[in-house]
Amino acid sequence: MNNNHKILVVDDDYSICNLICRFLGRKYQVESALDGKTAINLFAELNPALVILDWNLPDASGYQICQDMQSRTNVLVMILTSRNDEADKIKILAAGADDFMTKPFSLAEVEVRVEALLRRIRYLHPHQSHRLVFKQLAINPEGREVTVNDIPIALTALEFNILHFLASHPGQAWSRTQLIQKIWGCEYVGDGRVVDVHIGQLRKKMEIDPSLPKLIKTVRGYGYKFDPPGNNKI
Repeated sequence: MNNNHKILVVDDDYSICNLICRFLGRKYQVESALDGKTAINLFAELNPALVILDWNLPDASGYQICQDMQSRTNVLVMILTSRNDEADKIKILAAGADDFMTKPFSLAEVEVRVEALLRRIRYLHPHQSHRLVFKQLAINPEGREVTVNDIPIALTALEFNILHFLASHPGQAWSRTQLIQKIWGCEYVGDGRVVDVHIGQLRKKMEIDPSLPKLIKTVRGYGYKFDPPGNNKI
């Protein structure tokens, strides 16, 4: 073992779970679970940097477990799925997953994706630590809290990171590639549509009419920008 990264592997297929654990165990501290209940208990004890999570478990959905874990810590989550249709991929990304792999996969691919995820520098401690207030919207980076009209908005770790980054640069347009480099990290090797999915989720939670966004606007043919009605920092 050459580093201290902890990884939790969750899959109800014992052979897959054991194979991944043995392979990654050469470099990392790895624990495993075959069901959702055991995974949640191990997660609390292990506090892993990364969870490799099967999307379909016998006692819980990957969607629920992913959101539960990310509501507790800023853990990285890579989903394993046997389905490859568009709707499922979007649902996986919307759950807050950092990456996903479609079964069957090679151990070489597992290693590359795991290393890329663990090299990522999360957008955890922004240089601007002050609270951002834009009329009805308030963003508190220290508590990682967001309110709209004083009502708390529940965001995933990635959703908060995207919102805070954009709000810290009001009026500036960012391409999808730039956002991936700034927030996901330059080593990200997953699907580039992840930006669109999370922007869509943010709009659903924050905008009165997500189809006519007032805060996070699309820059056609380029990317996105935060366009607040007012700008005040305290």
